[in-house]
Amino acid sequence: MWYVSTRGMAPRVDFEGALFSGYASDGGLFMPEELPQLNRETLCQWSTLSYPGLVKELCALFIGSELIPKDDLNDLIDRAFSRFRHRDVVHLSRLRNGLNVLELWHGVTYAFKDLSLSCTAQFLQYFLEKKEKHVTVVIGTSGDTGSAAIESVQGAKNVDIIVLLPKGHCTKIQELQMTTVLKENVHVFGVEGNSDELDEPIKAVFADTVFVKKHNLMSLNSINWSRILVQMAHHFFAYFQCAPSLDTHPLPLVEVVVPTGAAGNLAAGYIAQKIGLPIRLVVAVNRNDIIHRTVQQGDFSLSEVVKSTLASAMDIQLSEAMTSESVSDEAIIQTMGRCWDENQYLLCPHSAVAVNYHYQQMDRQQPSTPRCCLAPASAAKFPEAVLAAGLTPETPAEIRALEHKETRCTPMRRGDTWMLMLRDTIEDLSWRWKGHVLNASQ
Repeated sequence: MWYVSTRGMAPRVDFEGALFSGYASDGGLFMPEELPQLNRETLCQWSTLSYPGLVKELCALFIGSELIPKDDLNDLIDRAFSRFRHRDVVHLSRLRNGLNVLELWHGVTYAFKDLSLSCTAQFLQYFLEKKEKHVTVVIGTSGDTGSAAIESVQGAKNVDIIVLLPKGHCTKIQELQMTTVLKENVHVFGVEGNSDELDEPIKAVFADTVFVKKHNLMSLNSINWSRILVQMAHHFFAYFQCAPSLDTHPLPLVEVVVPTGAAGNLAAGYIAQKIGLPIRLVVAVNRNDIIHRTVQQGDFSLSEVVKSTLASAMDIQLSEAMTSESVSDEAIIQTMGRCWDENQYLLCPHSAVAVNYHYQQMDRQQPSTPRCCLAPASAAKFPEAVLAAGLTPETPAEIRALEHKETRCTPMRRGDTWMLMLRDTIEDLSWRWKGHVLNASQ
């Protein structure tokens, strides 16, 4: 399987090349050169698989046994999911009035990004150990990506990770999940800016291709193909769980409602569609509605500011990207309250963005296809939003314990040269690794 840039000006690469590159050299994103087509027989065979089983099949299809033999691949994926709290890794909650909520948040950080990043980290370390190489991963986060990435590589001997978080724009829990990890290979910066602003120094660093190559830099943000690949399994699992029967011709349609900020989950669903999964995608966004405007009006212009909302991980305008829906904070709170009243089920504000669409369709009493709402995070991560909805937060012990842990975070203040600080940190880590290799060889 070969991968080509969306801009068409970079050499094609294999899965390993796409994994380590993030952005292509022409600034585009790597996507498969050709998409396989899944026939009805394959879909019927896959319909009985567990979530990890679907991840294994999809990864085998898009990686190739010449790069990672099937047995090795299966072991890596089993290892990736070994820390998940739910025995099935993900779980579908069937609630009243046809509401299906696919819980993607049973990983270490209580967010869906644990799913793709735990696998991606295993693939990274597999290739690095074979070649005895080191990489520095640089990530900008709007909330959940940073903590999931940190958990996936903390303590790894051949990976350093640098995370830039938007100080004051994450929830307290999201921030503590990053700043309380004190492993030597974890480096967290608190930026006085929003998610889009902190991406600027990262993009500037990655634009220097000589520097990137010299220091073995890579990104694990939502544009990395490996993450999109694993996230395709969400859509397959949702379909097989919610389709009424696979005995009909043609196969039945299932609507998958995707709450999205940077559109990684949406891209995964779109590719799942293209390879043969009969789903209709609904894009659900908060007030930062660039994707909604693009889908509905063809308007991909930036607003003057990124608006802070209850669904903070979706407070993004620069997306990497269908029916779409834009949801206000008021509607998010109402949806959280309604879901609790009807089901005694707590939604996080991001999940509420998706469920709001389901309630709108119900209230219009329109006949609809089976529908699955993706739930990207646990309500436990967003007690402020739960309280705003007039509900009582349920906080697990491991999250409560974060408040009593030591923290480490380097400030990036307005007036500092953020790109220079980032470059200096990267160069320092490279020198440390070279010193480690030199000592090991003596």
